[in-house]
Amino acid sequence: MNNKELEIFVHLSQSLHFGRTGDALHLSASAVSRALQRLEEQVGAKLFERDNRGVQLNAAGREFLRYAEQALVNWRSIVQRLGFRGESLQGEISVFCSVTASYGVLNNVLEIFRQRYPAIELKLHTGDQADAIERIAEGGEDIGITAKPRQMSSRVSYQELTRSSLRLLVPNIPCAVNEQISAAGENITPELLAGLPFILPERGVARNLVEQWFRQLQIKPSVYAQVSGHEAIVSTVGLGLGIGVVPELVLTTSFLRERVRVMPVEPALPTMAIGVVALQQRLTNPLVKAFWDCAQSSYSSAI
Repeated sequence: MNNKELEIFVHLSQSLHFGRTGDALHLSASAVSRALQRLEEQVGAKLFERDNRGVQLNAAGREFLRYAEQALVNWRSIVQRLGFRGESLQGEISVFCSVTASYGVLNNVLEIFRQRYPAIELKLHTGDQADAIERIAEGGEDIGITAKPRQMSSRVSYQELTRSSLRLLVPNIPCAVNEQISAAGENITPELLAGLPFILPERGVARNLVEQWFRQLQIKPSVYAQVSGHEAIVSTVGLGLGIGVVPELVLTTSFLRERVRVMPVEPALPTMAIGVVALQQRLTNPLVKAFWDCAQSSYSSAI
């Protein structure tokens, strides 16, 4: 378990509402539910009683709450004491990532980074995650957060932080696409997929993985549009213009997630590794190395 999961649990024990806890911590209700499920699996006991009216702490949950609150107090105390060593590091570093990664990945790293190194200023640049490796390799950014490509320059170091499964999205509104799916009995077969309009990313790791999946299914998709960035796929599918594939991390953080629904498929779509990248020579910079180490600390217990 990690501190983020403990914070989610403590907040949920106060709000007793998945949606309110998600809003407060910039997560979806489903992400809060998954975090709680992971905690309960690690603890080996149910921590809440659930019914149609909401959730309530049970006896095990009340006991675990005392542990969680004390663990967070101890963590913040030790970081505050040891973090003063970081005050000698001052300056500025640049980080490039997508908007989704800034919410879903970078936010977790910043929690530790700001505590340890309050005098380091971070300049955030957002854009298509497919550009991250190139911007790092060209020296335009100090750090990038991106999916791991199949091939990468030997000058670039990569550190995996988390993984995100790809999901097939269909519109959640009345439209021609849903009429085709309904006519097939909601059974997503290769034949149906070949006849549906696909919204695909222009390039990047997700595009390569989806094309690999198409080859596995032995289909040639009908490409309706190619867009820049995964967030644009969610919105385009939500308009009823086609179907698309995005990482679950994108769907979790999208404000349009209620306009789409996830369809199960066989064989399952692949999973993307997501991490931080930096030029090896940049890691000799104490400021860049400080961020690199904080990223590792933030996710070490989640991998």
